[in-house]
Amino acid sequence: MKNALQAFMKRPTTWVGLITAIMFQVIFSVIWMTGYNGVTDRIDQLKIAVVSEDQQMGQQISTGLLQSLPFNMSKIDSLDDAKDQLNARELQMVVVVPADFTQKASAADGTASIQYLINESNPALIKSIMSGAAAQITAQINGQAVAGGIQTVLGNMSMPADQAAAAAQGLSQRVTSDVQSTNVVKGMNNQMVPMMMVLASYVGAMIMGMNFEQSSMAVSGSVSRWRRFAARSVINVIAAVVVSLVGSTLLASFGGQMVQGFLHIWLFQLLFVLTFIFVSQLFLYLFGMAGMLFNIILLSAQLVTSGAIVPRELLSDFYIKLGDALPATYAVEGTMNILFGGPAATSDALLLSLIAVIAIAISMFAVAMKKQPVLQQQPTVVVAGQKR
Repeated sequence: MKNALQAFMKRPTTWVGLITAIMFQVIFSVIWMTGYNGVTDRIDQLKIAVVSEDQQMGQQISTGLLQSLPFNMSKIDSLDDAKDQLNARELQMVVVVPADFTQKASAADGTASIQYLINESNPALIKSIMSGAAAQITAQINGQAVAGGIQTVLGNMSMPADQAAAAAQGLSQRVTSDVQSTNVVKGMNNQMVPMMMVLASYVGAMIMGMNFEQSSMAVSGSVSRWRRFAARSVINVIAAVVVSLVGSTLLASFGGQMVQGFLHIWLFQLLFVLTFIFVSQLFLYLFGMAGMLFNIILLSAQLVTSGAIVPRELLSDFYIKLGDALPATYAVEGTMNILFGGPAATSDALLLSLIAVIAIAISMFAVAMKKQPVLQQQPTVVVAGQKR
């Protein structure tokens, strides 16, 4: 037993394994604790737009909401414009005061409603926060704006002040919430798919790249650096096709939600898997096996900044800008659009392609800068006066 332990501890790979396990703890703890620090304090970064189609009480309500709610509030005149911004995730919720709000709220037996539009093609936390905000807004309208507005209307009808106040109190309780979801996500299993696809794809690319680097070092004595790079790139493309096809097929087999169809999600996954492969191997080209440390950092950073778990709007400026430079951000956004609904993933695909091209260019530069090991010549065998 003692000899076995000594033999293990003498191997560099044993120490690399131990250090890697420790670094996972250090890196994830540092990045996640700093990345998610203060998230609940940045609720005011979430954007809510108010659209008032009612020209009487609606104006008073919208003004009150813009001034009092703890969110990034704005007023939009066109409901269609607000829906477009909601669909593009530029807004987290749209509050609509219908055109007949004053009429229904003023009626003795009427019931008025405030409409709330929420885009579910977002991290699950968005729906939770916005649903709570909708209840808060309805309560505020019930307790303040509606009661005051109805009291004024009834008072103008020469009704005694005490009766007007009593009627207003009763009517103010008749305002209800009408929450409407767009791009509905069918179940928690579908909600978690974008994070699953990004996590599985990048970790798989990391491990594959590490093994490719070991293979590259093993054949470096007999194969030139550019031939190794070319062969490795061809295998990367083939691997990306197979991996993405397996992933998308399994997703479809288990009944995964695919609003834009199987072909779209497969081609998009092919693109971001290929980007992940070239980005993860970039550090191996630059630093050898030590590049895996940078891949661990990048994995943790992308899980925090991509918007797959926590909305990017709630992160600090540093992590938002960091996410803008990392491929997982665009992989998550494009995947949500294709799976759940939203704008076309064209812009996300273009940015992923740009990142992949930059990674390939840097990798080629790293290959060019490295010294080529002396190639081992095959031994010459002389048999019966002939060289073989």
